[in-house]
Amino acid sequence: MPIRVHNTLSRTKEEFTPRDSGKVAMYVCGPTVYNHIHIGNARTFLTFDVIRRYLTYSGYDVRFVQNITDVDDKIIARAAEEGREPAEVAAEYTLAFRQAMDALGVERPTVAPKATQTIPGMIAMTERLIERGHAYVVDGDVYFSVRSFPEYGKLSGRNIDDLESGARVDVDERKQDPLDFALWKAAKPGEPHWASPWGEGRPGWHLECSVMSEEELGVAFDIHGGASDLIFPHHENEIAQSEAATGQPFVRYWLHGGLLQVNAEKMSKSLGNFMLLKDVLERYPAPVVRLLMLQTHYRSPLDFSTDRLDEAGRSYERLVTPLRNLEWAKRNRAITERADATRSAIEALECTPVTARDAFAAAMDDDFNTAGALAALFDLVRVLNTFLEQYGIGANARYAARLDEAADVLRDLLGVLGVSTADAARADEYPSDVLPLARDLAGYAGSDTRAAVEALLTARTVARTERNWAAADAVRDGLERLGFTIEDTPSGARVTFRGGGQAPWPT
Repeated sequence: MPIRVHNTLSRTKEEFTPRDSGKVAMYVCGPTVYNHIHIGNARTFLTFDVIRRYLTYSGYDVRFVQNITDVDDKIIARAAEEGREPAEVAAEYTLAFRQAMDALGVERPTVAPKATQTIPGMIAMTERLIERGHAYVVDGDVYFSVRSFPEYGKLSGRNIDDLESGARVDVDERKQDPLDFALWKAAKPGEPHWASPWGEGRPGWHLECSVMSEEELGVAFDIHGGASDLIFPHHENEIAQSEAATGQPFVRYWLHGGLLQVNAEKMSKSLGNFMLLKDVLERYPAPVVRLLMLQTHYRSPLDFSTDRLDEAGRSYERLVTPLRNLEWAKRNRAITERADATRSAIEALECTPVTARDAFAAAMDDDFNTAGALAALFDLVRVLNTFLEQYGIGANARYAARLDEAADVLRDLLGVLGVSTADAARADEYPSDVLPLARDLAGYAGSDTRAAVEALLTARTVARTERNWAAADAVRDGLERLGFTIEDTPSGARVTFRGGGQAPWPT
């Protein structure tokens, strides 16, 4: 089944056919590095991380380019407020951005060009536009003439005659038309600047992406991504200047992500609901944040709240619990067939890993429908849980192999979504507080936390055999206070650790 994507330019869903067979050239607008990124930014970067991962999973060689805007009015203003150099501010928040992306599990781009490293190319494109009659010089500034490009507005669907100067359009009487936008800005005192044919100055924001994408990917590259609030004027201006400069189509497929709200309201500092990604990740693990964002189609608005994060935390637990249960069953050789065990549980285990992959791919092929892809994974989880409950690891070696296959499929497809299952290993990471509990209740004198838990479970079993319910309950209650859950099974007591105290999410 071919991948189909919703192309903002055509306003339709189209079959994805890359420029070069087997390869994808992809560009996503990166951050302007003047502050820590907020969760709205994070949603965009996560969206295209997942799209890139799925394209790679589908067999494409993806060249993924994401720029760093390290010279801009916002950076200059921040530096002036803090009495620092703009380059210092840019360097600080470039590092912060990269650390935040690593923490969220976003794969690093193939290339991450910086605006300040691409100045010669920006000057060259500006010269081309002047030579072709699409740009003009005024007192050291260079403006793009919007009306020189008849197709202006084709991405956003706006009629040029209906457009008026707005908050993101410089109102300058020197311009030939209020909609004309700056390609090059003459230097002002104290600002970063570079030599150019029009005097000292710096590039305009829109120009940066056109030049960096052309240098790294060529023209008519495959995918240009960003949030929907970039459609106009930023991406509209990119198209105009790039196609006016080259005389060729700029991008084949334009993909735009929906915006994010917090508690059903637009995120803003004035409303007190402005959330930085780094602060969210201090409270919730990255897989949980990713799951919340993936539960909504990337083009739809996303409502972000702590309640929904808590819900996503529970969803994550449902996804990784069968992986923990399987590892426990294998360690304890838990082979048991309940009286109510059904043949359908075996049949489902036999076929579901394949059908799960197919359903996952069908959803993702349909414009990267991550909500549908997750539904396929939860179906697989239900099959795993049912079999483990009824048969354990199974007396038949074939069943054990099928269980491992199903678990591998679950891990693999979660990995395509960038949802790490490393936290599933937390069941093996026991806190040191279990040592004094084991000393007091089980006479354990060692320093191995796993051995301490085993000693406590043995002590509880002995107490239950002797009908010493107070001693058995003391072990259970002590473990539960530390974040353990004890489950009595026909194969013996099993313990699961999900953390105690200030847990990162409710369980």
